[in-house]
Amino acid sequence: GRGHFVYSGIALREPATDRTVTEVVETVVRMREYDDAEVAAYVASGDPLDKAGGYAVQNAAFHPVAGLEGCYANVMGLPLCHLARLLRGWGIAIPNDVPTACQAHTGWECRVYAALWTTP
Repeated sequence: GRGHFVYSGIALREPATDRTVTEVVETVVRMREYDDAEVAAYVASGDPLDKAGGYAVQNAAFHPVAGLEGCYANVMGLPLCHLARLLRGWGIAIPNDVPTACQAHTGWECRVYAALWTTP
């Protein structure tokens, strides 16, 4: 039932001009209650062994997360809408359906993209 923060850093750099933009994306994650047998089975599955935080938010069998505030894709490893917004800010054409595609892939109803995803 404890919570923690997940941070991802994004940095874009244009070598020709040395133009750089950075952003840190924060997501608050609240874990669900689970017992020792569940943890042992999850570790035995091998799934957490290559995860930065020791769990996969998207793991349907273990389902470690009770809820979160912020970007679900950030917890998976790449806050896609945030990256797309930064690229758009540099004039790079990005499809308008990035938030929809991200939600379809994660299966999570995104509550943050509307605040940052605006058509220029």
